[in-house]
Amino acid sequence: MGNEELRKKAEPVAEITEETAKLVNDMFEAMEKEKGVGLAAPQVGLGLRIFIVKADDGVRRAFINPQIIATSQKQVVFEEGCLSIPKIYEDVIRPESITIQARNEKGRRFTLEAGGYLARIIQHEYDHLEGILFIDRIDKEKKAKIEQKFIKKAAKKDA
Repeated sequence: MGNEELRKKAEPVAEITEETAKLVNDMFEAMEKEKGVGLAAPQVGLGLRIFIVKADDGVRRAFINPQIIATSQKQVVFEEGCLSIPKIYEDVIRPESITIQARNEKGRRFTLEAGGYLARIIQHEYDHLEGILFIDRIDKEKKAKIEQKFIKKAAKKDA
């Protein structure tokens, strides 16, 4: 948190190349090392519309230039955390299910209907591409306390 890249809207990937596939693989390695379930390119300092997920089904999924094309009316509450905001967890309300279109690291277009935990992870990572953090979706007072905590921590580092 505090990195300006996390607040910018990511740019589309113009062409999916071997370099893109390598980036996706590197992101999976970084995410798995940190025991995460999702990671977006802006979290690693790249303003590209790419994110990856690996939910409880164990399937590695890459989303390049994704678009959420439908969301359920039913909303659910679930506790979220983020590799970019370590050790902070808060309840977030999101649609229970979604439909998303994207390309994978091989350039193949796909459509995925996801519900439950997988839908939650996808929406969280998609938000990163829009410059949105999960704390933007919680109570304003709680968000302010979290931001103050990180400002104090950053000030201590700089001192």
